[in-house]
Amino acid sequence: MVYPGAVLATHVDVLIVGAGISGIGAAYFLQTRCPNKRFTILEARERLGGTWDLFRYPGIRSDSDMFTLGYSFRPWTGDQSIADGGSILNYLRDTAAAFGIDKKIEYGVRVESADFSTTQSQWEVKTHDASTGESRVYTCNFLFICAGYYRYDQGYTPDFPGIADFQGEVVHPQKWDENVDYADKRVVVIGSGATAMTLVPALADKAAHVTMLQRSPTYVISLPGKDPTARVLNRWLPKRAAYNVTRWKNIVLNSLSYQLARRFPERVRKVLLQQARRLSRGKVDVDTHFRPNYDPWDQRLCVVPDGDLFKALRAGHVSICTDHIERFTPTGIALRSGKQLEADMVVTATGLQLQFAGGMQLKVDHTPVVLNETMVYRGMMASDVPNCAVAMGYTNASWTLKVELVCEYVCRLLNHMDEHGYTQCTPRRNDPTIEPEPLLDLSAGYVRRAIDLLPKSGSRSPWKVYQNYFLDRALIRGTKLEDGVMEFRRVPKVVQSRSASHEVA
Repeated sequence: MVYPGAVLATHVDVLIVGAGISGIGAAYFLQTRCPNKRFTILEARERLGGTWDLFRYPGIRSDSDMFTLGYSFRPWTGDQSIADGGSILNYLRDTAAAFGIDKKIEYGVRVESADFSTTQSQWEVKTHDASTGESRVYTCNFLFICAGYYRYDQGYTPDFPGIADFQGEVVHPQKWDENVDYADKRVVVIGSGATAMTLVPALADKAAHVTMLQRSPTYVISLPGKDPTARVLNRWLPKRAAYNVTRWKNIVLNSLSYQLARRFPERVRKVLLQQARRLSRGKVDVDTHFRPNYDPWDQRLCVVPDGDLFKALRAGHVSICTDHIERFTPTGIALRSGKQLEADMVVTATGLQLQFAGGMQLKVDHTPVVLNETMVYRGMMASDVPNCAVAMGYTNASWTLKVELVCEYVCRLLNHMDEHGYTQCTPRRNDPTIEPEPLLDLSAGYVRRAIDLLPKSGSRSPWKVYQNYFLDRALIRGTKLEDGVMEFRRVPKVVQSRSASHEVA
C-alpha cells in the first residue's frame, strides 16, 4: 500500500466526494438505478449543502430558477423561483432525508489524494478526518467526484495596494459570518458579478449607504422572483405535474434566450439596456454602469429578482461607481480618476478560485495525473483516468441540469460494466485530429485566472464540452457506451490479504 500510517476504511463500490447539490443527486441516482451498489459520501465540512451551507452573506440566493436548479425527481414547492440560500439548503436537507441519503454521509472527511491501481481495479483514496486527526484510506471501484468547481477554503482577493492601511473592516463574502456588523456603516462592495449584485441591495437595508465599485460593467437582467406560470399551474394541476411543466418551460426559454444572445448579440444588448433604463428611471447613467464592452453571455448574466438592485438605486440607498482602484487609504479607496470613496467597511466580492476534481491529487499506478494535459470525455471523465467521473454543471444554465445527465450516464456505465464483467473503463484520447480547446467558454476573471490549470475540451464529440442541454441530453442518453473511445477491460484482481483494522503499510 502507498500511504504509511493511514487507517484502512471500509471498501465500497462507489465513493462520492461532496455532499452538496451534486453529491446528493448522485446518491439518489445510484440507489435508484444501481440498487446493488454500495456507496458512501465523504464531505469535508460538518454539514451537507455545499455552496448553500458555505455562503452566509446577506441576500444569498440562487441566480438560476429553482425549477431547473432543483432536482427532476423532487419538485421544488417553495414560493420563490429565485430562492434564498436558506430555502435552498432546507430543500437539500429535506431531499437527503427523504431518500435516506443523509445516513450515507461521513462528515469532516477531506479527500487529499486518490490513486488508481490497474492491477486491483480500484482506487485508494487518502483522506484526513477532522474529528480524529487520522489519515484514513477508503477503497472503491469507482470514484465519483461531486465537489463543485471552486475552492471552499478561500475566495479570490486581488493584492490591492495599501489595503493594510485601511482602518475599517475588509471581508470576503466567502468568509462572512454572524459577527460581521454593517449596520449604519458606509460600505463599498468591490465587484460586479452575481455575488455583488446580491449583496448590494441586501446590505442597503441596514447600511448607511452602499457603493458598488466595479472595474467594468456587467449585463443585468430583472426576472420575477415568483414564476407566474407556476402560480397558475399549481391551482389546476398536481404539484409534480405543475413542477414538470414549469421546469420544461424554463429549460426551453433559458436555452432559447442563450442562443439568441449568441446569434444576435446586438439585439439582446439593446433589450437588456432598455430594461436597465426603464428600471433605473433616470437615476443611473446606464451606458456607463450597465453597458459592458463584451457581448451578452461572454460572461454570465446577473439576475436581479424583481429588479431589487434598481429599487435600491432609485431609493438613493445604493450608488454605482465604475472606476479602477489606485490604492486603499486609511479611510477608504482612492480611485484612478482621482475620486475618493469613503468607507467604514469594504466587501471584496472579487470572485472564486476555480479548481477541478475538488483539488485532490489524482494518480494512476502512483503516477500523478497532470490535469491540464488531459481532455474531458463527454463533459465528465478525464482522458486516461480509469473509473472516475466528475460532476460539472453548465455555465449558461442551471448546474443541476448537466449534473443529472452525468449521474444518468455514470449509472448506465456501471450497469454495463457489471453486465459484461468489466472491471475498468477508461476514455482514451486516440484521435490525433482532435484539437484542444478551453474547458470553459466564459471570459470572466475567475475563469481566465484558472483556465490553464484545467483539463481541456476537444474540438468535437465526444471530447467537446457543450453548453447545450438538449444536445447533451441526446448525446449522453443516446450514445453507445462502447464507442471506440471508452476502453473497457476485464482485469483479474490480485488478491491481497489485509484487515480493515490494520494500518496501511
